[in-house]
Amino acid sequence: MRHLLVHLESPLMAFGGETVDHFGVTRRFPAASMLTGIFANALGWRRTDGTKHQHLQDRLVFAARVDHEPGSRWYLRDFQTASLRHNDRGWTTRGIPEQRKGGTGTYKSPHIRYRDYLADMVVTVALRLEPAAECPDVDDLADALQHPARPLFIGRKPCLPSAALFEGITDAESAPAALLGWPLSNTTTPEHPITGTEGIRLIWSAHESPSTITPTREYQITDQRNWDTSGLHGGSRTVCEGRVPRAEFPPTAAGSDYGSR
Repeated sequence: MRHLLVHLESPLMAFGGETVDHFGVTRRFPAASMLTGIFANALGWRRTDGTKHQHLQDRLVFAARVDHEPGSRWYLRDFQTASLRHNDRGWTTRGIPEQRKGGTGTYKSPHIRYRDYLADMVVTVALRLEPAAECPDVDDLADALQHPARPLFIGRKPCLPSAALFEGITDAESAPAALLGWPLSNTTTPEHPITGTEGIRLIWSAHESPSTITPTREYQITDQRNWDTSGLHGGSRTVCEGRVPRAEFPPTAAGSDYGSR
């Protein structure tokens, strides 16, 4: 099966988790809804295209790998305050100002919230679409990443990629197998306290567990959005997490249509 490899690298990025009150937390791995949003943005879809978003998310089968993480200081917490005035104008990815009515007359205090970000992380995602022959297909997503309809960001608008998102296309029996057969990013160093000693961290859907990896944990996550109804996150899926020694990853990609970065 053909899998698309996506390279996520940025000084700051966010993989949103369950938000409680005003705390916008982040996971260490991408969410299905975030990947759906990246591709939808690259394809030029609008947020109102809920049915298209939902169908794309339902077709996603993916695994993710942390190629680099900076030890104990892997995240940054941003304390934000914002007082929205009537007809505030903000930047959008469409290249035109966005007008917001704010809270004049109903809410006179500033909005206060916390937002967590991943710092200095590099993550590789392997994904396929099921059914594979429907539109958009893997090649359409690859083309969209290389020629996006709008500027792309990783999780939140300030998180602009510092490297190309398109990594390559490879054949593999599953998404985690695609990651096991794909070389690590050049930013991964053997002396790193996390990725060097304990191995490379991976996450994958429980129904795709490869026999070559022993999961260190299995748990439920809520990372899918109800795009065509409420717009909120709901439901859950079971994922596995494990580590693989650096030496088990190949130095060059095998079976790739486009080659390694």
